[in-house]
Amino acid sequence: MVFPRIPGPKALYRRLAYAGLALVLALGMGLATPTVSHASIFDLILQGVRYVQLSNLSDQDEIALGRQIDQQLKASGVRLYSRNPAITQYVNEIGQRLAVASDRPNLPYTFQVVADDRINAFATTGGFVYVNTGLIQAASNEAELAGVIAHEIGHITGRHVIQRMQQAALTSGIAGALRVRQDTLVNLGVQLALELPNSREAENDADRRGFHNLGRAGYDTTGFITFMQKLQGRGGNPPEFLSTHPNPGNRVNNLQSLHAVGTYAANAGVGTDAAAYQARIRGL
Repeated sequence: MVFPRIPGPKALYRRLAYAGLALVLALGMGLATPTVSHASIFDLILQGVRYVQLSNLSDQDEIALGRQIDQQLKASGVRLYSRNPAITQYVNEIGQRLAVASDRPNLPYTFQVVADDRINAFATTGGFVYVNTGLIQAASNEAELAGVIAHEIGHITGRHVIQRMQQAALTSGIAGALRVRQDTLVNLGVQLALELPNSREAENDADRRGFHNLGRAGYDTTGFITFMQKLQGRGGNPPEFLSTHPNPGNRVNNLQSLHAVGTYAANAGVGTDAAAYQARIRGL
C-alpha cells in the first residue's frame, strides 16, 4: 500500500499505525473471529503485541505459538483427562519414544490425553499432541495407539498447521511476508485443531512420516494399518478421526504399500501384545 506524503513524521507514524491495526483486525475477524479488543494502537504497543512472520517462522516462534494455542484450547473447553495419571504417563512414554525417532527430534513434545469418548486425536504447532480417551480405548494394542500418535507427530514435523495458516493468510489477500498478530494466529490455530480437516496431501504426508517414525521407534508397523482398517470397517458411522481425516480406503492401501517393502520387518510383533496393553490402560 502506498501512502500519500504527509508533512510531519508524527502524522506519518499515526497513519501507518492506524492502517496497520486496521489490517490486522480485518485479518483476525476474517480468519479466526477473535475477541474484539477495545484498546487503542498506543495501548497495544505498550502491551507488547507480538507479530509473527509466517514465511520465516523459527522453531522458537513455533513452540511459543503452540504453547499459546494449547492454553486457548483448554480455555475453549478441551478438558484433559486427570482421573488416572498413569494413563497420561503411558501415552507420554509412547510419544517420547516416537519423538526422538521423528523428523524433528529437537522439539519439546508434549503429549496430553483429552477426556472425550470420541475416537479422535489432533496436533498443533510446536510439538503439542492430543489423544482422546475414546481413541485409547479403541486401540487393541500399543502399536496401534503408537501409529496414531506417530501420524500426529507427522503433522508437526511436516509443519502442516503452519502451511494452513499461510494458505489462509494468502486467501485473505495478505502477503506471505507480512507479520501477523500472534493472538490472531492463536485463534486460527484453535480453529484448525478443532474444526477444519487437513488436506488429502497433508494426511498422506503425515501417514508416510508416521509410518517411518513408527518403524524407526522399533514398533511393528502393522499396528498403524490394523487400526486404520478397524476404523474403516465401522461403515456408515465413521469415528471422528476418519470423518476429519479423509480417504480412509486409499490411506490403508498406501500404508500397506509402505509395509510391503519390508524395511521394518525386524520389528514384527513389537507392541502388539493385547493383554499387556489392556493392563496398561486398565481403569481408563
